[in-house]
Amino acid sequence: MLYLLAKAALSGAIIAAIAEIGRRSPGFAALVASLPLVSILGMIWLWRDTREPERLAAHAEATFWFVLPSLPMFLAVPALLRRGAPFWPALAAGCVLTVGLYFAMLWAAPRLGLKL
Repeated sequence: MLYLLAKAALSGAIIAAIAEIGRRSPGFAALVASLPLVSILGMIWLWRDTREPERLAAHAEATFWFVLPSLPMFLAVPALLRRGAPFWPALAAGCVLTVGLYFAMLWAAPRLGLKL
């Protein structure tokens, strides 16, 4: 249980740090947020818990394929905001777009020979 709390605290600290950096420098916060810190931590914890190279390889590869459908959100949200959309609806639309693209990836992956 302590291990789980430590993982959650570290992950939360990264998110809080990005938010604080963003108040001073949105561009630098974006750089930090774009780093695959969460993925790296996830891989470290998965390795520590399982020591299974194949499981870790499958996790890393699936992460790559799931990053792709998340990317359009980072174009849709600013486009909506610049057109005058309120923040929460713009964010919700970006999330809905991402979820839809995740489902599209889940549908397309087996047809493309990808094992997710």
